[in-house]
Amino acid sequence: MQHRIVVLGAGYTGAIAAGRLARRLHRADVAITLVNAEPDFVERVRMHQLATGQDLRPRPFSEMFAGTGVELKLAKVTGVDVDRRTVAVVDANGPGEPEAEELEYDTLVYALGSGWNDQGVPGAAEHAHQIAGRPGALRLRERLARLDAGESVVVVGGGLTGLEAATEIAEARPDLDVALAARGELGDWLSPKGRRHLRKVFDGLGITVHEHALVTAVEADRVTTADGGTIPAAVTLWTTGFAVHPIAKATTLDVTDTGRIVVDGTMRSVSHPDVYAIGDAALAMGPGDKPLRMSCASGTPMAWQAADAIAARLTGGKLPNAPLRYFNQCISLGRREGLIQYVTADDRAVRAALTGRLAAVYKELVCKGAVWGVANPTLGLPTRRRHVVRQPARAGSPVGTAA
Repeated sequence: MQHRIVVLGAGYTGAIAAGRLARRLHRADVAITLVNAEPDFVERVRMHQLATGQDLRPRPFSEMFAGTGVELKLAKVTGVDVDRRTVAVVDANGPGEPEAEELEYDTLVYALGSGWNDQGVPGAAEHAHQIAGRPGALRLRERLARLDAGESVVVVGGGLTGLEAATEIAEARPDLDVALAARGELGDWLSPKGRRHLRKVFDGLGITVHEHALVTAVEADRVTTADGGTIPAAVTLWTTGFAVHPIAKATTLDVTDTGRIVVDGTMRSVSHPDVYAIGDAALAMGPGDKPLRMSCASGTPMAWQAADAIAARLTGGKLPNAPLRYFNQCISLGRREGLIQYVTADDRAVRAALTGRLAAVYKELVCKGAVWGVANPTLGLPTRRRHVVRQPARAGSPVGTAA
């Protein structure tokens, strides 16, 4: 009887995990199902490019996973019962009324990721745009295209997403008045060299920076800051952080207050050993006992770790012991500029940084490498597929002997 592995979400982490499992495990022994609501892969790290009118290459999952043994299930996840080991989905891609279905699993990989977080700021949900996914990026794209010269765009949030969005918009539309509102100082987590280069690029693109500007309200034509000031905004883009998918919090899984699934070093749930969580949905600890931040840089090695741990436990192999650490932060600043900030293992900036055109090329190579790994799920280093020798019990039966 095949061991049923269900992977929820086909973003970077889910797609990589499904492909890596297909490489590690003998096809006759496992049934790998990848559940995703959209039929093609979304390069989330390029949503700021999509929003400014650039077209991204279509990457259908049907082509990416053809011949891999991974079954693609186009459906929206509506619930997870981790005690019964079932997933409730709705197939909204066929004709007629959406059809509800229940999927049973022996091992679950939860990779539903995150969406935008308005943080409860009044007016943000009604008036602000977001680029946490393709629908939001396309809506912003349409809105920006309708703006006349001289109209204002305010990017709220001075993190990586905010920096990339502000510079991309300013470069693509130099006729607009682009501003960024940051809670602290511009790039205050970067090295001195990184901060200097960031200010140089912002000045060159004519981006107005409002530092120590905590936005407390959003209206159709302005944002209000904590000191009572206002910043004109024909368009407001909200980039202050992400919120995880709410489904995990509705289960009996051990989760944080924000709904992230608590996992051990192999990405396995600390409360339910047949559930693994990766990417933004998981709270995993990195060097210095610090939580890994929500990012592709964290999600990809988490996917590798989970897939290798699942394969090891099923085949009696050695559990992976690769430390999850950081090396750099890669920031695009438009198409011609970039910033590579080198960091410690626990993500603190060091003095060294790569800037300018070379940094832009470096960042582009990183993005292309990430999507290549998704688009070619069973390619890479040679791997011998192993047979399953440890079969956990089916749902409703006593727990099996998996380590």
